[in-house]
Amino acid sequence: MAAAPVASRSRRVGLAGRLVSPATLLILLAGGGLALLERWFPPPLQRVHATSPLVLDGQGELLRGFTTAEGAWRLPLPPGAVDPLYLNMLKAYEDQRFERHFGVDPLALARALAQWGASGRVISGASTLTMQAARLLEPRPRTLSGKLLEMLRAVQLEWRFSKDEILALYLNLAPYGGNLQGLRAAALAYLGKEPLGLTPAEAALLVALPQAPSRLRPDRFPERARAARDKVLARLGRLGVLTPRQAAEAAAEPVPAGRHGMPFHAPHLARRLRLAEPDREVHRTFIDGPLQRTLEMLARRQPLGAHASLAFLVVENRRRRVLAYVGSADFFDVAGAGQVDMAQAVRSPGSTLKPLIYGMGFDDLIIHPETLIDDVPTPFGDYRPANFRHVYGGQVSVREALQRSLNVPAVAVLDRLGPGRVAARLQEAGLVLHWGKAHPEPGLPLVLGGVGITLADLVALYAGIADGGVIAPLRFSAAEPPGQERRLLSEAACWYLRRILEEAEAPEVRVPLGNTRQPRPIAHKTGTSYGFRDAWALGFDRDYTVGVWVGRPDGSSSPERYGRNTAAPLLFRIFELLPAGGPPAPPPKGVLTAAHGDLPERWRYFSMRSPGQGTDINPLRIDFPVNGATVELAVRDGGLEPLPLAAQGGRKPLRWLVNGRPLASSPLRREARWIPDGEGLARITIIDGEGRTANAEVWIKGGG
Repeated sequence: MAAAPVASRSRRVGLAGRLVSPATLLILLAGGGLALLERWFPPPLQRVHATSPLVLDGQGELLRGFTTAEGAWRLPLPPGAVDPLYLNMLKAYEDQRFERHFGVDPLALARALAQWGASGRVISGASTLTMQAARLLEPRPRTLSGKLLEMLRAVQLEWRFSKDEILALYLNLAPYGGNLQGLRAAALAYLGKEPLGLTPAEAALLVALPQAPSRLRPDRFPERARAARDKVLARLGRLGVLTPRQAAEAAAEPVPAGRHGMPFHAPHLARRLRLAEPDREVHRTFIDGPLQRTLEMLARRQPLGAHASLAFLVVENRRRRVLAYVGSADFFDVAGAGQVDMAQAVRSPGSTLKPLIYGMGFDDLIIHPETLIDDVPTPFGDYRPANFRHVYGGQVSVREALQRSLNVPAVAVLDRLGPGRVAARLQEAGLVLHWGKAHPEPGLPLVLGGVGITLADLVALYAGIADGGVIAPLRFSAAEPPGQERRLLSEAACWYLRRILEEAEAPEVRVPLGNTRQPRPIAHKTGTSYGFRDAWALGFDRDYTVGVWVGRPDGSSSPERYGRNTAAPLLFRIFELLPAGGPPAPPPKGVLTAAHGDLPERWRYFSMRSPGQGTDINPLRIDFPVNGATVELAVRDGGLEPLPLAAQGGRKPLRWLVNGRPLASSPLRREARWIPDGEGLARITIIDGEGRTANAEVWIKGGG
């Protein structure tokens, strides 16, 4: 009795084994077949990866996209970027058992075959979303053999991918008419929005369009599109996905009858990044999207006149990230050469290099903000600079000379520094100067705009002044690593410049911005190039630097347009759009805050010695090396041998500098030695106890 149940169980197990084995075998065979199919005929996924290159802002929002190589808009959909309502409606309308079938829905297939056999024609299809994804990956004629291959591919996709991944294939490849492929491109083009927060009417339209995209395009056939949408709404109402009221209200909404343009912001920057890395699928910038759109609108609304344009750059000082990039007033303005990127165009900087000249003068200890300097007509050899409107201030402080942008004092300081040395220092800091036919090499006109430079490089210079004198390249995208930092000015010199430029008079014409915040100090400098071709305004606070250029891209003159009346008001308006900066930094070491009368004697007056204006009894001069000479030095132990320096005249103590850097030498000797760090131009300066200087520029060359 006790063994009977065991025998009975044995017979049942054996029977079950005989019944299960064929099914197991079938599963194993099917699995093996799929594995071989995967190995020999993997699904073609090239179209999935061939998406539109995108340029994103700092928050991941789309700034601008580009069509694929075949001219299609195929925008990738990030995870979670689709409205759940749309997904529910799509599955209910196209494939109610999507989550449960294995790629082919047997019930839908049996129903379709029965209807076909009864009527002799196709009444309803049996395509699942997986089968449609397979057809989108590998388009082929809709024949019986094509349908069978499509079903096989669908099973293969189910074997390889999750349901969410299969759904993503469909959402990225489904056609929506014209060159629109994928849900995101369709939502942006027809609805002007991302596929989030869709209304039932919008979702139903996007469900309907892939059924016959060319015939149902709402921008060409709005009535057909409406009928297809309403058909979807009616069916989903019957299925209970929508309430009758929701379906009725959605059917009452109009269908969009046009097509929106794709997002098109920071187009010059987007094009620049795309050309630099054509194989990159996604370019991530630091652009502040809302700020960028506001500045583009501000640029388009400016009354610039015929053939004129402008450019804006906004930079975060600490990391040099570019937060806004406006390359022209209107990218599509043909008359104003809107597609020319004026943020990268080489233009004359006018007076915007003057802060650099004074800053180097502070570092060389030849001037102080309270030093008195003459602003009178003064020849410098054959060069005779003149002030704007030919008005002169007489004896003024260096502070006032910079605030009023007086030309003669700036040229006098540059003359003492040496234009070749200033140009070399800028080049060393990574700021490129361009010399033209009028000024083929560094000269005194440099400080008044006799050189070419870009708005981007000027902004990098001013951001460096805001950052205590350290120059670093601007960063336009997250793919760019932080650039090499180079010190151009001391922290003390930059502190002087900030205080001077903060106290400069703001422009009289300031564009109101509604509820203006509490005014904050903005260190700013304007400039106007020769012939009124370029109007500039550069400014910074502790956190941000802003650059503005206004002019005509073709270089023609605009006599009514100069920095103070055109560019400066825009600069201040842009700062009103930025978060308030932090408190000013305390004075760094080396700053001397003193009135003119309390300055050391050598800093009280800047002597402007020009030919014919008197001579010194004991003039300071450099005897060796001779100014303008080329000195060939022997190479020893992998470096150049020391260069002897010798001077005559002047009053001790004496101080030697090479390229603005002091040498370790005795202040009581007129001789010194300098070990060059390589070949190139060297600016040698000696300063005596009365602040007088002598300079020599020589070319260092390595010899045998």
